[in-house]
Amino acid sequence: MIYSVAIIDDAQADILAIYKYILGNDSVGAADHVFGKIEELCYSLNQLPERGHVPPELARINVTAYLEVHFKPYRIIYEIEGKKVFIHCILDGRRELQDILERRLLR
Repeated sequence: MIYSVAIIDDAQADILAIYKYILGNDSVGAADHVFGKIEELCYSLNQLPERGHVPPELARINVTAYLEVHFKPYRIIYEIEGKKVFIHCILDGRRELQDILERRLLR
């Protein structure tokens, strides 16, 4: 089954912030590379989106509606509704994410 993938506004803002950070601290080439890989991984969820796992921060509070996949160190948090995949967050996994995930996903 083929799913449609939608990157919601919050996740688009995450991608832009990551791109700008890399651009300011590395190079255009590095920023373009990371952007391309994250985008590729997001849209690859149109096939087998169930391959992700529940983020441990959410599993601890019994929230299992969201899954994640990784492009290290970035974590792509999404949910599946019917034949649609909604990308909610793209976050740096080196950060403390419990509060961020609860605030953004459980509002």
